[in-house]
Amino acid sequence: MIRILDFDKVKPEEILNRDLRAEKNVEDVVDAIIAEVRARGDAALCEYAAKFDGAALTEETLQVTQEEIDEAFAGMDAYFLETLRAAAENIRAFHAEQVHKNFVMNEKDGVILGQKYTPIEKAGVYVPGGTAAYPSTVLMDVIPAKVAGVRDIVMTTPAGRDGRVNPVILAAAATAGVTKIFKTGGAQAVAALAYGTARIPAVDKIVGPGNIYVATAKRKVYGKVGIDMIAGPSEILVLADGSCEPAWVAADLLSQAEHDKLASPVLVTDSAALAKAVQAELEVQIPLLPRAAIARESVDVNGKIIVCDDLRKAVEACNEIAPEHLEVCVDDPFAVLNDIKNAGSIFLGKNVPEALGDYFAGPNHTLPTSGTARFSSPLSVDDFVKKSSFIYYTRDALEAVAPRIADFAEREGLHAHAKSITIRYEK
Repeated sequence: MIRILDFDKVKPEEILNRDLRAEKNVEDVVDAIIAEVRARGDAALCEYAAKFDGAALTEETLQVTQEEIDEAFAGMDAYFLETLRAAAENIRAFHAEQVHKNFVMNEKDGVILGQKYTPIEKAGVYVPGGTAAYPSTVLMDVIPAKVAGVRDIVMTTPAGRDGRVNPVILAAAATAGVTKIFKTGGAQAVAALAYGTARIPAVDKIVGPGNIYVATAKRKVYGKVGIDMIAGPSEILVLADGSCEPAWVAADLLSQAEHDKLASPVLVTDSAALAKAVQAELEVQIPLLPRAAIARESVDVNGKIIVCDDLRKAVEACNEIAPEHLEVCVDDPFAVLNDIKNAGSIFLGKNVPEALGDYFAGPNHTLPTSGTARFSSPLSVDDFVKKSSFIYYTRDALEAVAPRIADFAEREGLHAHAKSITIRYEK
């Protein structure tokens, strides 16, 4: 049963499960996998597919073919395809608003300054496999790259025991605009994307969620490639007043609890009555879930209901906690919005469950976890572009400031810097 705690008796850093430490054996396994992929390439990927996924692949069948994609579409439920396309359009429209414009400054005679945005050339998208398929992850991770103008988008995802990728994943990938798809998962997929193999091109940045092995591999290849973030266990914090429907709040908490036994479902409220009602409702709903065992452990081990004196204090707590998902279930959520400083994604009002953002609304669902919302942001177009500044001075414009630059450089003891300026005006 979920615990009910007094806000004044619990530290904010204790509210969510944020243990990101990889055990030593995880580190060792990942190191070995990366080394194998670097040394043996596609052959190693095929062996790992057999070992971890039960999939009999050859180097020739490692890449998804156009025929497999066509078959996925042909067998797809028409209603779901329509939903997939509608969601993709919502995501595309939202992320199109994030595109930055280049700018130029030329107010001073002989001086032109500016900044330009350039998309990265190759992005790698990791899509988890295993017991569940996540076409929503495909849309959320691929479409911002496409909007940014990335030339090549390479996706990796594990194959099933039949050696094929789940058709809904393939349909989502084709809808979003993936360039190539490869049947590999886990740390070995991350290594392949970072270093390249005979068939899988090395990319410039890797995005996408995964288990502890994937997260550890991303951390280890960072520097060789860029990464989006190191994702910790999923988090939801529901900020609710006493007018909320307990069954709705319980259902929203369970929408994250069913992800993973390490997930943290948390309610913060100013109503002791709501706290007790939600606690009881969770006990009604958990046994009805297909993933009841996972939800049960998440709720019992990491779940909490925090009761505080007023909503103002609750909002302050939210900012200290910096949750991945924050639901603001109050009568006037916009009155609270400006006071919220730290959250991955904010769901405003009683009719905005977290699942709306996961699948359909448009904002990205790849979000900062583990308190990193204090300094980082959801996946966006910004993750797939680089900024470059540029400077142009005429000879006269440089001469006008040359003495100041030379003096500045010499004060730092960098006389060659100074000379690179003054030599242009020596007689």
